Amino acid sequence: MKIQEFKIEGMSCQHCVMAVKKELNKIENIKVEDVQIGSAKVQYDENKISDKILIEAIEEAGYKVVD
Repeated sequence: MKIQEFKIEGMSCQHCVMAVKKELNKIENIKVEDVQIGSAKVQYDENKISDKILIEAIEEAGYKVVD
């Protein structure tokens, strides 16, 4: 299992946190460790899920993943 933390641009409130959490929770086989304003930490099997899928979910919530 891999633990990955994403830095997220554009989040400013608890609504933002909930929107990101909701999108990430739609993905099977991941565990959302923590979502805060500006970041999300997830645990997943990198053989089943790619970073791209997780980034797309965050973008679907309306936010941008940054390095």
